[in-house]
Amino acid sequence: MAGFQRNAAAIDRSDNSFPDRSMSQALFQGRAASRPLLVTLVILAAVSPLAINMFMPSMPSIAADFGVPYPTVQLGLSLYLGFMVVLQLVAGPVSDRVGRRPVLIVGMATFVAGSLLCAVAPTIETFLAGRIIQTASATGLVLSRTIIRDLYPREKAASMIGYVVMGMAVAPMVAPALGGLADEVAGWRASFVLQAGFGAFALVAILFLLPETNASMGQSARNQFTAWGALGRMRPFWLYALTTSLSSAVFFGFLGGGPAVSSAFLGQSPFDYGLWFSLCALGYLIGNFLSGRFSQVRGVERMVRDGALIALVGTGVSLALFAIGADHPASLFVPLSLIGVGNGLVLPNATAAVIGLKPEASGAASGLLGALQIGVGALASIIGALAAGVGGSPIGLTALLFGFAGAATCVALIAIRSPSEAF
Repeated sequence: MAGFQRNAAAIDRSDNSFPDRSMSQALFQGRAASRPLLVTLVILAAVSPLAINMFMPSMPSIAADFGVPYPTVQLGLSLYLGFMVVLQLVAGPVSDRVGRRPVLIVGMATFVAGSLLCAVAPTIETFLAGRIIQTASATGLVLSRTIIRDLYPREKAASMIGYVVMGMAVAPMVAPALGGLADEVAGWRASFVLQAGFGAFALVAILFLLPETNASMGQSARNQFTAWGALGRMRPFWLYALTTSLSSAVFFGFLGGGPAVSSAFLGQSPFDYGLWFSLCALGYLIGNFLSGRFSQVRGVERMVRDGALIALVGTGVSLALFAIGADHPASLFVPLSLIGVGNGLVLPNATAAVIGLKPEASGAASGLLGALQIGVGALASIIGALAAGVGGSPIGLTALLFGFAGAATCVALIAIRSPSEAF
């Protein structure tokens, strides 16, 4: 018990901008308590990626079942991401006001309801409504990062976010394969039953393992939303938020068009797609491990730059392979693993940097960053589906991803060349 108290005291001395930590210190008594906490954060952060990735291999099957075009089913991704924007804008400030736990409990319970609605949906309209309700899982994604910032200073927060997201990366690693297998064995609806079960598990974890970490509850909503204006006037916020958003656009652009390329051009089954996609999740796992290992030593600015460059190389290699006629799944998915590594470096470091700008309103900062990131991702998923086209063109899709990665790299280089304005 004394060990954790000494750590908390050290945190206070290393970052004087933090609010009063007395509540957090009282809640987290001893190192043993931190282990179930981190496991719970991994679970919470995994729910949203699970909901995004598990149904991806089944998109062609869902389109055939409902008798609608593929782009209509793709709205299940775009609408999910679009409503995540709104939810993250609200969830962060509300959690600063009333606490993290209440927001998470409501969010996970709502996600379970939405998953079950998708599982029994008789029409495409009902299915899309269920996907919108599933958006509530975003509370776990945005607030898991905020809870880490509640407890750690900036550089340590980047490291801890990296470790948490490293564990969370198991979800997109296994979700497509699991969803594809469920589709082939019991139909696409089975994947949503599995999602509901995982959401219920996360809800139980919140109720029994997650104490309240917000030491500065009770701030007025007006003050929290005013924090957005302050962030918007900070050049570093926009540099890192844009890098994060454009890096995410590479991934979400692939999610929008990748299944079409896999099915129509490469002739893969949903399960095949899920297995190959695990390479991207493996890359993400590696990237987040590197963030956890080296962020404190190397600094968040350099880690963000390195990640953007790695993703640029990955998209460039994939584009070049298809341009010379190497029409094989490896040409798409192996370079995609470098996109995963790049995002694993960019996202936790840029997130820790941004939410460290105003620690007293970390929920609002995390929500605004997440809204920008997912908003750009939603647009990228639509453009990715269009770039893939009816025939699943890999050239159009990989060229788009290369463009997103190039833009992210340019912004990251601008950020690291402005040390006087860095955090």
